[in-house]
Amino acid sequence: MTTNSTYPPVHVIGGGLAGSEAAWQIAQSGVPVILHEMRREGVTTDAHHTDGLAEMVCSNSFRSDDWQFNAVGLLHAEMRKLDSLIMACADQHQVPAGGALAVDRDGFSGEVTRRLEAHPLVTIIREEIAGLPPQDWDNVIVATGPLTSPALAQAILDMTGEGQLSFFDAIAPIIHFDSIDMDKAWRQSRYDKEGPGGDAAAYINCPMNKEQYEAFIDALLDGPKSEFKEWENVPYFDGCLPIEVMAERGRETLRHGPMKPVGLTNPRDPTVKSYAIVQLRQDNALGTLWNMVGFQTKLKHGVQAETFRMIPGLENAQFARLGGLHRNTFINSPKLLDRSLRMKVQPRLRFAGQVTGVEGYVESAAMGLLTGRFAAADRKGAPIDAPPPTTALGALVEHITGGHLEAGNGPGSFQPMNINYGLLPPLEAPKVDEDGKKIPLKERGRAKKRLMSLRALKDLETWAGL
Repeated sequence: MTTNSTYPPVHVIGGGLAGSEAAWQIAQSGVPVILHEMRREGVTTDAHHTDGLAEMVCSNSFRSDDWQFNAVGLLHAEMRKLDSLIMACADQHQVPAGGALAVDRDGFSGEVTRRLEAHPLVTIIREEIAGLPPQDWDNVIVATGPLTSPALAQAILDMTGEGQLSFFDAIAPIIHFDSIDMDKAWRQSRYDKEGPGGDAAAYINCPMNKEQYEAFIDALLDGPKSEFKEWENVPYFDGCLPIEVMAERGRETLRHGPMKPVGLTNPRDPTVKSYAIVQLRQDNALGTLWNMVGFQTKLKHGVQAETFRMIPGLENAQFARLGGLHRNTFINSPKLLDRSLRMKVQPRLRFAGQVTGVEGYVESAAMGLLTGRFAAADRKGAPIDAPPPTTALGALVEHITGGHLEAGNGPGSFQPMNINYGLLPPLEAPKVDEDGKKIPLKERGRAKKRLMSLRALKDLETWAGL
């Protein structure tokens, strides 16, 4: 139930991790909130099993909790500093998982539900919002996740003029630039053609001879594949076929498709024609992340890195994310949202969670945390800016609203992203530690991550006035 308040309520649609976190942040700021959740007795979704808030439908893990050397652990730390409900309940219901934060999923969901039901400024209404929210709801957060109801999804399409929502991910692996061996790879665009930015060397090229190509095709065909869940019904489109499906259509298919070598010359051996070439394209504005062009895949994650490290120049590749193809619903956030995650064409609506194009439990909850704070600040007449991009929270906002590069790949190229250090502005790797001792070369990468994490926490505290 709600108590008397000088503020009209904010409405949150969706009681998953993002919606629950958003509702908590709003209520904790002293603004009443109405949380609308469609799951109730007799009404559920294909993926959910309960009507509990913040139900974890897949894994029970929030991944690494190491704030010093892991970007998702850094995100955990930032959220804890900002009174995250999701992190508090996860900590309370933690189960052994080594360096990861895993939870008892029933205890966790029950705790989130209990705390929100007990909050005097939170009202929970079990109902589906079919279509756009009523016009008199002037401050709304849409946090409906990957299974947004068809009526609401269609309403968003009609409002934005977008041809379609992305109802599935067709994701190619993304690699940290500093892990690519540029002594084997080289920069060149096909036929040295300049792109819109005037760059005739917009791609990184990794060459293969015939023996390397044949071994790679064998690995693709033999590698274990992920199967779609029965409810996902994920379609294949010719423009985004998994690479192993292309390989199944013929061993030469890939070298006449995304791995074709035409128009490219290896400057280190210009007289020898490569049998096949894998191209990488810049994926973010910072130039720290590069995606494997045309390499969306259903290979299981356990074999992806091993298989792709067969490619010359990628032997030591570090992956910001691996490839995949699965059911999802997300909007074209770089085009549709501003930096406070409002819909540009209808600013009364904010979006949070996986529907914005972040990937993962923690990232989804993080967007709920920010939208809750943005919505509450607006309600109080004191809008706030997003955290700086040097923080994990700010880097996610930066990526989904402006850091992603289309890079000539067309309107459908925006894909969900986990938090990773490649989204944060880079720092130089330190050569000496805090005591002035020389850091061994192989340990400087870890030392750089720690510096980036320390910078992030300091900048977050300044932003939040902590």
